[in-house]
Amino acid sequence: MNISKSRYGKYPGALLLLVLTLCVFPLALAAQSSGGSGQESDEMTATGVVTSSSPATMVVRTETGGYQLFVFDRTSTRPRTIVTGSRVRVTSVPGDEAGVRVARNVSVLSAPSTAATQAGGRRGATGAGQDPIITGSDEVAPPAVRDLERSIQRQIRRFQVGVRTGLALDPELVLLGAHAQIATGLSSNVIFRPNIEFAFGELSTLFALNFEALYRLPVSSRQARWGAYAGAGPGVNFVKQGLTRKDRNVDFDDLDTDVSLNIFGGIQNRNGMFMELKTSVYADPAPSLRVIVGFNF
Repeated sequence: MNISKSRYGKYPGALLLLVLTLCVFPLALAAQSSGGSGQESDEMTATGVVTSSSPATMVVRTETGGYQLFVFDRTSTRPRTIVTGSRVRVTSVPGDEAGVRVARNVSVLSAPSTAATQAGGRRGATGAGQDPIITGSDEVAPPAVRDLERSIQRQIRRFQVGVRTGLALDPELVLLGAHAQIATGLSSNVIFRPNIEFAFGELSTLFALNFEALYRLPVSSRQARWGAYAGAGPGVNFVKQGLTRKDRNVDFDDLDTDVSLNIFGGIQNRNGMFMELKTSVYADPAPSLRVIVGFNF
């Protein structure tokens, strides 16, 4: 019996791209509005001791005894290396969420003191007219601050793996897959994301190899809770159609095979969860639209 292929060929690619853009644009606006943007009028300066530091974040115990999480972006001016226990002065503005500030300028006032380090984080005695010294080698920030710091650091890892699931339309399929995210070195916002997808439905079974790259859109800071992205890349699709399960077994015999161009957009939470819309153009076997939910570990 002749089983017709996907009806996708009847729809112009330009219309699908327009639909994808209209669907993703509100998601990008939602990502942008999910956190407030720092204003220069809210700039403040704090002095304290570094309790932890990474390429993206720094936690400082201030002179008032509190712990402040700072993040770095392309506007931050700071030493190449900030040693834990150093006493610093930080000028910052509000970040995208409560408890986070964006460092504008970081100055190291003094290196860690061996004697102060042995004191276990106590305030050291100082001479007249000198600021008190807060040691930080044994300081541990509260769990809420450490958890927030780790979630921001997760977002800038050079390599991640993830899983995905979702629904495909035309033909109607249930989708499962896995992917990797690899820093390209071209830009901190450009990520190579190869992935595999397996989908099955009433009449069709699909296996796809996709070689995609994504770009983090500048609608929010890189450390924001939600961030929008868009991307594209070629895909190789293997589709088998039939009326019975036996007809649709993937044995790589009598498969419809084609190369497509995948275009996608979505939003991703800093904890790793993401939601995405994806379409394939210039391909008959591939689904016209995929609605995907996934997680990056």
